[in-house]
This record gives sequence, structure tokens and C-alpha cells, in this order.
Amino acid sequence: MVDGDVPERMQAAAFDEFGGPEVITLRKLPVPEIADDEVLIKVWSAGVGVWDAYERQGVLVPEGSSLPIVPGSDGAGTVIAAGSQVTNVAVGDLVYVSATTRPKGGFYAEYAATKAQYAAKLPDGVPAEHAGAMPTDALTALAGLDVLSLSAGAWLLIFGASGGQGHLALQLAKRQGLNVVAVASGADGVALVTRLGADVSLDGHGDLTDVLARIRDAAPGGVNAILAMAGGKTLDRLTEALADGGVVAYAHGVQPEPRERPGVVVRAYDGVANPQQLQRLNELIEAGPFVVHVAETFPLGKVREAHQRLQTSFPGKLLLTVA
Repeated sequence: MVDGDVPERMQAAAFDEFGGPEVITLRKLPVPEIADDEVLIKVWSAGVGVWDAYERQGVLVPEGSSLPIVPGSDGAGTVIAAGSQVTNVAVGDLVYVSATTRPKGGFYAEYAATKAQYAAKLPDGVPAEHAGAMPTDALTALAGLDVLSLSAGAWLLIFGASGGQGHLALQLAKRQGLNVVAVASGADGVALVTRLGADVSLDGHGDLTDVLARIRDAAPGGVNAILAMAGGKTLDRLTEALADGGVVAYAHGVQPEPRERPGVVVRAYDGVANPQQLQRLNELIEAGPFVVHVAETFPLGKVREAHQRLQTSFPGKLLLTVA
């Protein structure tokens, strides 16, 4: 089923070789055709993540891709065509997508084809204009919380809480009834996590002895777990705040990887995009207003600048506007 006329060609940001931000250029490419289990989306916006930079560098290239490659794992837009086997979304639906497997190209384009299983209707509570920045980080945050499997009332420390994954994990954790110590980056980061409902908001760039003292004041028995969005010496110090048998969970890709030590369990996780996880994520999001904090927005023609900005520090997410 198709909604309206679909052009044969589209504007897209793509690269013909691997390298720095300069390899991405705007060009006209064919609109991808869909299979029976796929949908075609008219893209409104696309998230800009570190995984896009890895793809551009030739490190995380989706299986089956061929040059020129259109990057972009995250996106949101309107379904304008659906294959005969698609039942979870329909033509006309506003959806968000997290698709690491996408041999037909990503969301840095006016149109994108994806397997329908990676798409979900946009839930109430998420501003449509920011939806493209949410999917992969939100699903990864949910996977991290699943790995920890904490009971309501437990204490969770999120390290990197003002970042793309961290600020979404904070909101999901609060919806699960957890007490959250949010260790953020700088004054802007602390302000963001405080606004999002952290029980304790701390600056990871501050004096760590003071930071640890404030954590112990809030949770005298120690925190039950740490969700780590970054590694390194600061994280090593923060593990001193763990209760005996506490768990450190980190997403694959965090460097340096957290180390096992006596009394500390370390677990790695990956985000999963499937109908079950998308439904769970939507149910949590719909519990109330859900903030996808966008630090900066770029038009598709400024994609190189977006990738340059990706190399700097900022709270929340970066977003490309397409439509």
C-alpha cells in the first residue's frame, strides 16, 4: 500500500569512501524499494550518533551495504508505503525507528526503507520534532536497566547522565520507581538531570571526594548499581559508592571497559530493536512527558558540521532535520 506519489529519486547525505566528516556529501539517489516485510518512511528527522561516525569511518558498516552509503541508524517520519506482510504499523503512521541492519541505506535522506520490526508508532509524550534523536539511545538505556533488573526503591547511579543515552536512562529509571544519582557533565548537565527528576544531581568534573560523600549521604548503604555511559578513572572512583555485590553495567563500545574487582560485578549490554522492546519502551514513555533533549539541530545540508559537533561535548543529542 502506498500513500500518494513517491518520487524516483531523493536528496540524501552519503559517502563513497570511508574517512572524516568531509567524505559525506549531498547527492540525488534512487528512493529505495521495499520488500514485503518493510516500510518506506518519509523522513522528518534523523538522530546523529557516534555509531554514525563509526559507520563513516568504516568500522560499523551494516551488513549488505554497498557504496554510496547513506548513514543514519535513527530516524522518525511518516510511513508512506508498507509491504504486504506488515501488521504493526500502517501507511500514515508517524513512527520512530532504530535500525542497525539496513542494507538499503539509513535516515540521512528524504526517504528510508526499513524492516517493519524496527519501527514503532510514536507514543504520546514525545515531541514529534525530536523523535528522530531518540530510538537507539532509548532502547540501549532500556537494555541497561533490564540487565540490572533493580527493584523499585533501589538506588541507581548513572554515570554520564546528561549524555544522549544517560538522560533517557534517567527518565526510564524514574518510571521504574528507582532512586537515581545522576552524575552529569558540567553545570549545564547538572541542570538538565535535575530538571528531569534526578534524586541527586552531581557534576562528574567536580571534586570526587565530595561527590562520593554526597552519594553516601543520600544512600548510606551504597548504591545498588551503576549504569556507565563512559569509562575511565572517574568511573573507577565512583565504584567506591557501590554496596557489596553491586553491579556495573555498560553498553558495548564504552572505553575503557569497566574492570571486574572484588565485590563488583561487571556486565555489558547492547540495545535491542524488536517489537517487544519497542512496546515496552512506549509503555514506559507514555507514563508522562518524556524529554528528548536536543543540544543542536542541523539541516541535512549541514551534515558535515553535525559530525564535527559530534566530536565535542554537549548534553543530550544532535539532530538532523530532513523534512
